[in-house]
Amino acid sequence: MSEQTILIVDDEQDILDLISYNLSKEGFKVHTAINGLQAVEIASSVRPDLVILDIMMPGMDGFEVCRTLRNNAETAATAIMFLTAKSGEIDQVLGLELGADDFIQKPISPRVLIARVKTILRRGIERVRTETVAAPEVLRVGSIEINRQNYTVRIDGTERFFPKKEFELLAFLATNEGKVFSRESLLRRIWGESVYVVDRTVDVHVSKVREKLGNYASFIETVKGVGYRFRQHQ
Repeated sequence: MSEQTILIVDDEQDILDLISYNLSKEGFKVHTAINGLQAVEIASSVRPDLVILDIMMPGMDGFEVCRTLRNNAETAATAIMFLTAKSGEIDQVLGLELGADDFIQKPISPRVLIARVKTILRRGIERVRTETVAAPEVLRVGSIEINRQNYTVRIDGTERFFPKKEFELLAFLATNEGKVFSRESLLRRIWGESVYVVDRTVDVHVSKVREKLGNYASFIETVKGVGYRFRQHQ
């Protein structure tokens, strides 16, 4: 754990101090930011393994920070955990649709928070190991090229940026071309067991992926009553 880096973003200094203290005790290297702009600058510089992010901050709020990190190739694959007092389902869905890996409501005990942090980081390591064995770093399906090293997709030779979850969804389906996966299965594989998301989250992400695929949107097929599959059309 000692080599893993975490960036904590919150405009309340006492929360920064408390979380920093407990994570440092666990052997993590910790950076802190008191606002969104500072968070983006630090994340681009240190490239943390995980960002723990508040939503309600002056200026650039947490949602905008998440969107900015996901749209930057250097931080697109960084794990993001929302830790916030906002508890509405709409906020949770929005945060997860923006590409967050977890959404936790304050207050939370340091022990539980650390357990959730370790789960997210472990899941990321396991996903990398699985992808290394199961799929090539660069996957080509017809005129679509999916690069797992830098989270980029080229369509007809033109690079198109996909936020983290959209990229992972496309890469997973394309790697398993022809196989049908239920929404529940995709939720487990892409979002993980410990994160609460609704089936609609998968549908929204599939819609966004199709939109970016353009002429190849039909490659992701809806199997009525079951789920989705990727199948290249000749």
